[in-house]
Amino acid sequence: MPDTAPNQAPPLKPRRWTILAAGLLLLALALVVLYTTRGAFLSPLALVVVAAIGLAALLLQLKLRKDLSGQIHAPLWLNALGLLLAIGAVFADILHLRTSVSIVTALGAVVCFAISGVKVLHGIRKQRQ
Repeated sequence: MPDTAPNQAPPLKPRRWTILAAGLLLLALALVVLYTTRGAFLSPLALVVVAAIGLAALLLQLKLRKDLSGQIHAPLWLNALGLLLAIGAVFADILHLRTSVSIVTALGAVVCFAISGVKVLHGIRKQRQ
């Protein structure tokens, strides 16, 4: 009879960096919520900031996970377009352009970040199978 149990779990991998990164991103979200007035959450820019922090969390997870190969990448052109639209939303708000311009650019940035996140998540799920 062997000395070890056949159903023994494999040793746990160190998760220090992923936990640290998750904590830092939660801290960023907490700072956004704490130091933002109630009226600012009605602004489309708040939505852009939260979407950008969420995409950063996903990309950081992709970077820190060692079990994922280098074949999963976020579409650079889509992230660049989202960044340009986010900058456009900021300038539309600062320059007090029409509200529709600010809303459309902010929504475009959020949609670009969301599609990029979905593509990365789809790549992760496809690789696990």
